[in-house]
Amino acid sequence: MPKQIDMTGDGVQIAWDNGQTCTYPYRYLRLQCACAACVEEMTGRPILNVAQVPNDIIAADHLLVGKYAIQFLWTDGHDSGIYPFQMLLRLAANDDVVVCE
Repeated sequence: MPKQIDMTGDGVQIAWDNGQTCTYPYRYLRLQCACAACVEEMTGRPILNVAQVPNDIIAADHLLVGKYAIQFLWTDGHDSGIYPFQMLLRLAANDDVVVCE
């Protein structure tokens, strides 16, 4: 569970209740969206056109979804994806682009 979520110059910074603070680069995080507009529901095939996601995209705002996920409002207007805490923790553990301290 996140203790704090901040939008920084480098990306979304999440202070987790396990003591880790992880920074997720904005564009990287936007490309992880698994909503129906970004991933085909039946096959799981990505349908997001990566070339249309600006390099300078940022998360303008966020809100918690229940006690299990975060929803971001991206500067490209996208806001339908939710990012479950378990997915974010898995990205932090498995992807070097996410920097944790």
